[in-house]
Amino acid sequence: MVTFKLDGCNPFVKQDDYAAYVQKAFEAFDVLRDETGEGNDFLGWKTLPSETPESLIQACEDVRDDWKEKGVELVVVIGIGGSYLGAKCAIEALSHAFVRPEGHPQVVFAGNNLSEEYLAELMDLAKLRSTAVIVISKSGTTTEPAVAFRIFKEYLEQTYGKPAAAERIVAITDAKKGALKTLATQEGYKTFVVPDNVGGRFSVLTPVGLVPIAVAGYDIRALLKGAAEEREALLVKSADNAAIQYAAMRNLLHSECGKAVEILVTYNPKLTFLAEWWKQLYGESEGKDGKGIFPASVANTADLHSMGQFIQEGSRVMFETVVNVEKSQRDVVIGADFQNLDQLNYLAGQHVNHCNAMAQLGTKLAHIDGGVPQMEVSIEKIDESNLGAIFYFFEMACGISAYVLGVNPFNQPGVEAYKKNMFALLRKPGYEDQTEAILKRI
Repeated sequence: MVTFKLDGCNPFVKQDDYAAYVQKAFEAFDVLRDETGEGNDFLGWKTLPSETPESLIQACEDVRDDWKEKGVELVVVIGIGGSYLGAKCAIEALSHAFVRPEGHPQVVFAGNNLSEEYLAELMDLAKLRSTAVIVISKSGTTTEPAVAFRIFKEYLEQTYGKPAAAERIVAITDAKKGALKTLATQEGYKTFVVPDNVGGRFSVLTPVGLVPIAVAGYDIRALLKGAAEEREALLVKSADNAAIQYAAMRNLLHSECGKAVEILVTYNPKLTFLAEWWKQLYGESEGKDGKGIFPASVANTADLHSMGQFIQEGSRVMFETVVNVEKSQRDVVIGADFQNLDQLNYLAGQHVNHCNAMAQLGTKLAHIDGGVPQMEVSIEKIDESNLGAIFYFFEMACGISAYVLGVNPFNQPGVEAYKKNMFALLRKPGYEDQTEAILKRI
């Protein structure tokens, strides 16, 4: 379960103003619950945690078991944006930072960039390992993942032969149409469906996230259970509802206090990609119609030695949302040293996590004194259940917050602009007539 604290905002807001924004959040909550707002045909994510069928969960686990039996050592997940960030977040959070778990493949990601070096180096790794691919694309024609899949499909077919390669490819795509669906049907790939009513950035609890997380060796049942429990808590229309509180306060800070930037702060490197997932969720959902709070992130305590100066004394346009993990699952105790040249004997016997917690508390006080409001989202520990809960919390709060802001949370018309220019520059069929006009602007 997620818990939420607002006390770090008290010096900056009036309680009457906060109460008014809670009422706005109540109205947005009703719109989201009753599915009467813009984008209401993309609300399938709301019920995923409790309505995912057993047959789908078992199918995800079957891929894991089949590839384990085949001796697969490397799984390349090909996708971009919401097609990879949720899975990347969960796997990074749950994995050992340095050692691949015994009995499970290493899961890596491609199709999220157009770097030739990155793809070449990933191919170097694939040539050393028994490899399989999960390709995620609604259409199958999005440039970045389509390029990566073309390269890896060719490699798998050359290395294992076409029939065996087909057994090493899973396609997560549209139920009925699109280039990837057509290819998957022709080649006999194992296929999962991206639901029509779930947008990419809300898709971590669909096969888009569940298949890679299961293949990596993690418990997707616990992930869904944690999300389902959080859903039950957030269905209650109350001033104690954490999603309502978060949506109300962030909009109050933005609209009444002039805060244009929200920084998601983590103090555990395992959660670095939670911040990346969160940035897409809120950036694509709210950044439109000339509106929105710019989502940024820092990873402390490292960034206290880089971004810390700006946050403490720079432009007063930001507020922070800290993701707090209450319990460490490993123990490292600082020892005593006879010479004490580093002057750390005062910490002898303390857990490193205690030092991290005091750094977090000290930073909170310093930043509040420096004019930076702070909220806190807490989970007990980093495991599948708590990740499911925080995924669902941020998704629900995002829908409420965007409706308070007055935008459709579930479209992203702006992301097409760069593609049109890129296609013209690459002389994609159908775009050649725009090429010369684009070149004149460069």
